[in-house]
Parts: sequence; C-alpha cells; structure tokens
Amino acid sequence: MLKKIIKDKLTVKIFENRALAGQDAARDGANAIRELLAKQEWVNIIFAAAPSQNDTLAALFQEPDIDWTRCRAFHMDEYVGFPKEKKESFGNYLYEHVFGKLPFGEVHYVGGDNPDPEAECQRYGELLTKYPTDIVFLGIGENAHIAFNDPWVADFNDPKKVKLVPLDEMCRNQQVHDGCFATIDDVPTHAFTLTIPSLTAAKVMICTVPAATKAEAVYNTVKADITVDVPATIMRLHDNATMYCDADSGAKLL
Repeated sequence: MLKKIIKDKLTVKIFENRALAGQDAARDGANAIRELLAKQEWVNIIFAAAPSQNDTLAALFQEPDIDWTRCRAFHMDEYVGFPKEKKESFGNYLYEHVFGKLPFGEVHYVGGDNPDPEAECQRYGELLTKYPTDIVFLGIGENAHIAFNDPWVADFNDPKKVKLVPLDEMCRNQQVHDGCFATIDDVPTHAFTLTIPSLTAAKVMICTVPAATKAEAVYNTVKADITVDVPATIMRLHDNATMYCDADSGAKLL
C-alpha cells in the first residue's frame, strides 16, 4: 500500500496498481460477508456495474468459505428501456462478471425494460425495504457520483429508494471513456438509480476507484466539503466505508 488516509469516517487506501486495490477491496468485502453470515441467515449485497469493478469482482471469486447460496444480489442502476440481456446493460455486465458466476441464493435485477418505469422504481424499492442492504460494492464517477446520483440530482435525504434520472453529457461521456459505448450518441439519456440513502443504508461500503480519469473525483471526495455537489463525500459520514484507489486515481492525494 502506498498510503492510507482517514478523513472523517472514511478510510482511503491507495495501492500501486488497480489489481492490488481490487484484491484488498475483495478481501475486506469477503471478510464482511463471512462475519455477517455467521450472525444472520442471509446477506443482502448491492453491486455496481462498471469496468472499475473488474479487479474487485475477479478477486472476490477467489475468496474461500463463503456460502453464496445465503446471499441475495442486487444492482444499483440500469438504463431505461434496456433489458438485462442487452449487451450494454448493467444487468448483462453483472451477469457476466458476478451474478452468473457465483451461486447466489437470489438475484434481483432492475427491470430496465419495464414499460412502466415508475412502477419499476416502486417494485425495486419494495425489494430493498423487504431485504435491507448489508454490503454495497460501488465506485464513483468522474463527477464523484455514486450510482447515477449525479450532483444535479443527488439528495442526501432522498425520500425515494429508486428513482428515474436524466444523464448529462459528462456522465454519458464517462460511459464512452469506460469503453461501454462507441460514441456519446449511443449512450442512453435516462436511467434508474438507487438513491443515496439506499446506498448508505448498507452496513459496509466497499468503494473501488481506479484510473487517472477519477483522480479529481477522488481528491474532491476527500478534500471538498460534504455536499451534494460532490455526492461521494457522503461516504465520509458512514460508519464503515472504505475507498480503494490505485496510484493513478489517488495521484492528487499522494
């Protein structure tokens, strides 16, 4: 590890490369799952869908002694109008990288292709109420968003659990930078997102943030005031949140 920082309640670990950051995130996440499974029948886990999560998820598969059949899997956002089978959908990413590889007891997808998006928000929100979140594996965006809670729609006291949001140019461009779409014109303009209270309700937050494109967001998450203008700063108020960076994303903190 290159550096460890504690800011308010948030722990930040910076590693030499993204593989090491992902391995440490997976190790801490796996330990949290084991501890919870020792105390309760089920563990409810939310996963982000983004290339930033690749190393964490790959390392998570290697962790032993986890009864995945007692884990419920959820995901945190999806494009409106996208079925989970669509190549660019977040549901498809999660199926390929985690949901289809581990024997979860239950997997709950956001129905991106539900013809009634507001009804889908209600349905998924009810699932989150029924199965309170234990652990969330997340990243942050180039504008420091968490899920699709961009600064212009973020609400630390959001009354909703899931909502529909517009995606602006910066947010949509990130999907191009991540290699998920060829051009910004291909990126959808609206998405479902779990709200900030739905994410911070987790007992444990494991936030993996590699790559130089995230350096400004990582710096602001640690150094800025806690504000919806930098949505990820909310993690500094969480009792058990850790951010795992590589040398590129953590460059401004080194």
